[in-house]
This record gives sequence, C-alpha cells and structure tokens, in this order.
Amino acid sequence: MKLILKYLRPYSGRMAFGFAIKFIGSIMDLFIPMLLSVIIDDIVPTGKVREIYLAGLLMLVCSLIAIAGNIIANRMAARVARNSTEKLRNDLFSKISYLSARQLDEFTIPSLESRLTSDTYNIHQFTGMVQRLGVRAPLLLLGGIIVAFIMEPVLTLVLVGTLPLIVITVFFVTKKGIPLYNRQQVATDGMTRIVREDAQGIRVIKALGREESEKDRFAESNATLNATEKAAAFNMAKSSPILNLLLNLGLVAVIIVGAIRVNSGESQVGEIIAFTSYFTIILNAAMSVTRIFIMSSRGIASANRIKEVLECPADMVCTETDRVPVPGAPKIEFSHVTFSYNGIKPDIDDVSFSIESGKTLGIIGPTGSGKTTLIALLMRQYDTDSGEVLVDGVNVRNIGKDELSEKFGAAFQNDFLFADTIRTNIDFGRGLTDEELLRAAGYAQASEVIEGKGGLDYNLTIKGANLSGGQKQRIILSRAFAADPEILVLDDSSSALDYATDAKLRAAIRENFSSRTTCVIVTQRVSSIMNADHILVMDDGKIIGQGTHAGLLETCALYREISQSQIGGALLE
Repeated sequence: MKLILKYLRPYSGRMAFGFAIKFIGSIMDLFIPMLLSVIIDDIVPTGKVREIYLAGLLMLVCSLIAIAGNIIANRMAARVARNSTEKLRNDLFSKISYLSARQLDEFTIPSLESRLTSDTYNIHQFTGMVQRLGVRAPLLLLGGIIVAFIMEPVLTLVLVGTLPLIVITVFFVTKKGIPLYNRQQVATDGMTRIVREDAQGIRVIKALGREESEKDRFAESNATLNATEKAAAFNMAKSSPILNLLLNLGLVAVIIVGAIRVNSGESQVGEIIAFTSYFTIILNAAMSVTRIFIMSSRGIASANRIKEVLECPADMVCTETDRVPVPGAPKIEFSHVTFSYNGIKPDIDDVSFSIESGKTLGIIGPTGSGKTTLIALLMRQYDTDSGEVLVDGVNVRNIGKDELSEKFGAAFQNDFLFADTIRTNIDFGRGLTDEELLRAAGYAQASEVIEGKGGLDYNLTIKGANLSGGQKQRIILSRAFAADPEILVLDDSSSALDYATDAKLRAAIRENFSSRTTCVIVTQRVSSIMNADHILVMDDGKIIGQGTHAGLLETCALYREISQSQIGGALLE
C-alpha cells in the first residue's frame, strides 16, 4: 500500500479537489430523500402547489449538482490513475533494465513481463476505484445512517444491527483474497512464459509438428490459471450475496417495523418512504465499499509483487572510485577465477590467463565448456565467486557500469534485432553518422545486405525475421564494429556465415582492428581463431590448453582432434 501512496502523492492536490467535489455531490444525494419526506408529510397536506414546485426544483438542483460533481470528479480520478500508473510503469521498466543477470534469472523474464503489464493494470484499476468511491461510498454509508437515525431512530437501530455482520463478512473475505490473488499472478507468470516460448519457437514447433503437444501444455497452464482465478473470484463473489441477504433482511425488518409505527401513528408515510430511500443508498454504498475491498486485495497483491522489483537492492555496484589503468598491465586478465550459476558446481573453475592490448584471443571448446560464461564475467554480467577479472589492470568491480560498457563492442550468436530500421539497429542510440554505419557494415561484410534491402532505412521485423541467419549476423556484427571499441567480443557470431564470408570477415578484423582493438573470439571453428595470438581450449569449465594454434596442435589432444576434424590439422589458412 505504501508503494501506491508514494506514486499518488504528487497528485494529492488534484485528488483533494476531486474528493471535495465528491463530498459535495454525496451531500446533495443525501438531501434528496429528506426533501421528498418534507414534500409528502409537510407540503402536500397544505395543498400549496407553488411550494411543491419549489421543493421539486430544489430536488432537481441537488440532482444536477450531484451528477455534475460525479462526472467531473470521475474524470479527474481517471486522469490521476492513468498518470500515476504511467510513472509507476516507467520506473518499473527502468528498474528491470538495470537488474543484473543474476537478478533477472531469479525473477524470470515472464514474471517481469507479467508485473509490468497485468500487475500495473490492477493497480491502475484500484487507484481509479478508490478515488471514485473512496469518499462517496463511506460518506453515503455513514451519512445515510446518521440522517436516517435523525429521522427514525428506532428503524435505524434495526439497520445498524446488520452492520457488525457486514464488517465481519468483508474482513474475512478480504483476508483470504490477497493470498489467492498472489497465487493467481504466479499462475499468470507461468502462462506468460509458455506463450512467450511458443511465440519465439513457433518455427521449430511447426517444423517438428508439435502443435498438439504445445496446445496441451498451454491448456494445462491455462487450466491452472483458471482454477486460481476461479478460487479468487469465488471467494470474492461470496461477499455480494451475503451482504445482499443481510441488507435485504434488514430492509424487510424496516418495512415491517415501519408499517407498525405508521399504523400506531408514531411515524409518517413520508418518513418511511424517505427511510427506504436511505436504506437503498446505504445498501449501494455498502456494496461499493465491498468492491473497494475486493479490488484492494488484487491491487495490494500486485503492489507487493512490483515492490519486490523496485526495492530489489542494487547488484554489482562499483565498489571503489580509484580505477586508474595500470601502465603495462594486460588489456584483459583473469586471475584464478571461479564462478557458479547455482552455487553448487563451479561452471568456471580456477581460470587464469591474460591478453595484451591489440592482440586477439580465441576461445574454443565443446558446448557447455564455459566459453560464453567467460565473456559474461569479462563484461561483468555476473560477478565472480572468487578470483579477479581485470581490464587494463583494474578489477571490473571497480569500474563504473557505463564506463565498462563503453569499452566493449559485442556480437553474440543469438543476439537480438529490433523491429526498426537497419540504421537504428546498427546505431543503437549512439548517434553515429551514416558514414560510420556504412563503414562498420563494410567490415562486417553487410554492405551487400544493406544495398539489397534498399539502404539503411529498410525496416526489419522483430528479431530480424525478414533476414536470413547470415544476414542477421552481419547486421549484428556491424553494430559491434560501429562503436570502434577497445575490446571486441565475438561470441560464436559467425556460425551462420559461409566459410568464404567468414574468411573475409576475419581478414577485415585483422586489417582494421588488430592494431588498436583487443579481440576476443568465441567459436566452434578452428579456422576462425587459428591466427589468434593466444588460444584457450575450454572443457568442463577449465582451461585444458592455451597457446598458439601450432603449439596446441602438439600439446592439446582435444584441440588437435577438433582441428583435424575441421581442417585436417593445418597450421595456416
């Protein structure tokens, strides 16, 4: 609840004005039955038609004020709910953008998507309803009881007798509702994950004819969500019939007692009619209060989920301000680095190596050997469990995130292309000129792709689906080259290229980047790294060989086996 109040606080003045209008409108609603009672009991018996018209006109004025006030206040409430939720959604998206890779793993992407969409929508609905009914419903409820008590104390006691039962009902229903809505949102996360996976893997699903199995998987998740929604809805739905029963039983009692009092001359007909009107007002107000509590259960559950993300502590912060490069230090150095994703078995175990500035480092090994994990640690997507990762002799923990990111240009095998122009995908918000973009595309062998598509303004679909695998990789490589980075990281980024294009790419890298840029190439192809200054051979998270291509052919059995299977063990291209 504190989270919601935090985002509503900037609009407190507008909300106060809206509540004031609601207050005036509610008072007008309470006046109308009282005027009706006066007309029936005091004015009609006198036969003064003019006074009847005047009283009727006053009732009309009260009705118009109430209607106009409600319309104005509701529009203001909708605007406040919209603006506050927009700010909340922006802050949540910003926080998600800066979560560490480990935190993203813990929350999971589908859950974060659900929190950013359905949870913020629930809060929007809650804040809007509270503003629309938060003043009006309690005022009509309490005001109606007070006015009714002034008019008919005996009948009001009959009505008030039902209130403790109403309060107890609302309390227990709401108390049970919050955990149910939490479970509902978790089930929503699960269904979002399946939809996301199927949308991204639709080609594979169709190619392998797995539509039916995916339908069954979705149906199971949907059934789970349906069950949780049903439980939550059933719990909340119990309140309406129970409250209706209690209030209508009270109304029956009021009519019976009222009839007895009219018959005995203790009450007048107009008072009984006005009292039943107040009873209807009180009934509707009580139902509105119930809806507020129902919506609050959903809103508070969603607010707690969003709060978990917004209050997630900053991870991998810069630990020191002293980060002056050490003269003569290697550009990249791993010193006895150990790391585990799950904290059980090391994925990287006691890895040490270094590479000088302007040199090329090649990393090769079987799938799952830890190649990409080395890159993640180098770029500080994760922090090491022990050991140090240094850039220019400075521990990456001591380098600010933006400063560290500016040192790298990176291209990954399964990198992402946005549904935007080729220009935007290569530039990536860096404000580069067309000349710089085209030069980078030339290095990446993407010039013919851009020319074939009609230029940099060609629009790509999401994930670059309107490009072939090789074309996508060349656009992604162009993005990495365009920044003119100090460290160029290519993580299996040429796997979709034919050997001729791959050879041209390697030649372009040697010609244009080798003297001023340190290159780190992760690959499955020996031909991509055989000319590297230093090669690491990874297996099961450990370095089992390092050196040059020629040296590894003699000293590392795994490297020799890979090389012989691909290029016959050749020493040169």
